[in-house]
Amino acid sequence: MIQAQTLLFTWRVITDMVGKRKQQLSNHNKFKFCNSKFKIQALHSAQTHLSSEVAAEKSQSSTDFAIGELVWPSPSDEIPFWKKDFPSWGVNPEVPVDIKKDSDPMHIIHITAEMAPIAKVGGLGDVVTGLARACLSRGHTVDIMLPFYEFSGISVIFIEPSNQFFKGQNLYGGSYNELEAYLFFSRASLEWMQVTGAQPDIIHVHEWQTGALPLLYWDMYHYLSLKKPRLVLTIHNMEHYGECTKEQLSKSGLDGFIYATIEKAVDDRTIGHNPERLSLLKGGIVYSNAVVTVSPTYLKETLCTGWLASTLIRNRDKYFGILNGIDTAMWNPATDIFLPAKFNAQNPEGKKLCKYYVQRGLGLASEGILDGNHVLDMTHKVPLVVCITRLVPQKGLHLISHAIKRVEELGAQMVILGKTSDGRVEREFEGLAKLHNQGPSIRILLMFSEELSHMLYAAADIVLVPSMYEPCGLAQMIGMRYGAVPVVRKTGGLADTVFDMDDQSNHEMANGFVFEGIDEGSLGSALNRALAHYRQKPDEWNGIVQKVMELDNSWNNTAGKYIERFHMEQCSCYGMKHKTKKKEERLGSTQ
Repeated sequence: MIQAQTLLFTWRVITDMVGKRKQQLSNHNKFKFCNSKFKIQALHSAQTHLSSEVAAEKSQSSTDFAIGELVWPSPSDEIPFWKKDFPSWGVNPEVPVDIKKDSDPMHIIHITAEMAPIAKVGGLGDVVTGLARACLSRGHTVDIMLPFYEFSGISVIFIEPSNQFFKGQNLYGGSYNELEAYLFFSRASLEWMQVTGAQPDIIHVHEWQTGALPLLYWDMYHYLSLKKPRLVLTIHNMEHYGECTKEQLSKSGLDGFIYATIEKAVDDRTIGHNPERLSLLKGGIVYSNAVVTVSPTYLKETLCTGWLASTLIRNRDKYFGILNGIDTAMWNPATDIFLPAKFNAQNPEGKKLCKYYVQRGLGLASEGILDGNHVLDMTHKVPLVVCITRLVPQKGLHLISHAIKRVEELGAQMVILGKTSDGRVEREFEGLAKLHNQGPSIRILLMFSEELSHMLYAAADIVLVPSMYEPCGLAQMIGMRYGAVPVVRKTGGLADTVFDMDDQSNHEMANGFVFEGIDEGSLGSALNRALAHYRQKPDEWNGIVQKVMELDNSWNNTAGKYIERFHMEQCSCYGMKHKTKKKEERLGSTQ
């Protein structure tokens, strides 16, 4: 275990900005890197497909999608089709001209454990990158601070300890103590601001990993030089709460015993136990100026159930639900470098080629008959259901297993892409893969591949998201962006983004198929309706596809709501300072 006094001096800032490249990035409003007296190490790496701006999607005519002669893949290929070389990311780095700049630009620093594509496990990484891009395009200055995970070969800004923290082959579950590592990271981030003189308007922290930062800020650094920032916490998933002993928190330089109260950070579930423990997520909720969760429905759900409900109710006046968006530069079928053919809502023909390409590559289609690049084989007309997810209980594992059986019974096809860290779940799905993967209908791929996920969304007719709970969910929004009609369970952000086709009272919003139960019958009924619609009403189905592709689930809309909240926090801060000053003047005048 580390000693508190070592936290201040055993880190350094690492950037990828050197020489002329630094000036080029600065000119393009890239992430702002602050120089300091600390050692700056330049790391060279190939340019990634991460752009710092949201590229404006331009409307494209049918002539814009010229398709070269495709080399059709096969499951017998030595190199799987999703592992082949791809060109560099083709996003326009210029600031989109049609994005209106906000009148009062702010400086925002994100403190986070994930950022796509550098360090990504789930939606958190996508959210940080997408929100940062959108704020940049609206004229704000954005910094992102990330731990230096030693497995990563890409550099943006990292806080690197001189011990073994963040060393391992995975973001989480490495060979280090995660709790102490993130306590270190939280304090080191504030220390960096203190030493460099940074005074951001907003410090935006994410999840339990940075939950201690608001405590450190208000009880330590605010008494030093960090007077300006307001603290905003976004909770992406209430399941992860950051259990922490008082002694461990004390290692960060705070007195951990002070926070062991109901009003502060004690974990309510451990009251009366020996020892009682703290929750960094609860502490972050109490000490942040504003708390945001990632959808309005998830906000309502978390106020009604769960052990943090009482804490959230006590802090209801600063708790808000803002629906996540998707990064429409990274997820754009009209420009996606991973797709064998491009397409959009006005010209969807490329989607048929993407579907057949994936079917051929996974052995779900016969060799077929091709007229150039036009698919004449009937296989591509079989509905394809795709489920891209982490294989964890939250995602409805029993429903995914049932979907495999039901899709096969209904004469459709299904591809599952996902992995798990649970040995029991892995064995269960390995058994399903062994049973089904040699057949003509089902492919279960127990892995994660960014490239293949893009291709699967583009190939899918239906995207399945049967979660037990889902704070927001990005899969349904990405799927719709790529012309896949969602089948989802009505919970969290899924309920805020998908509306049932058979709900006559909400026909204008209808864009998918929704079920409410957690039983197999409820899921089966929704799949029945979706597949019947696909087969029996092809013209209407094509209309749904065009409709979902034209929906605006971009981060620009969502970023505006975050910016509004940031400004309100600034105003409340200035209001409090003004009231304090007036009170001091009144007291002075009476003495």
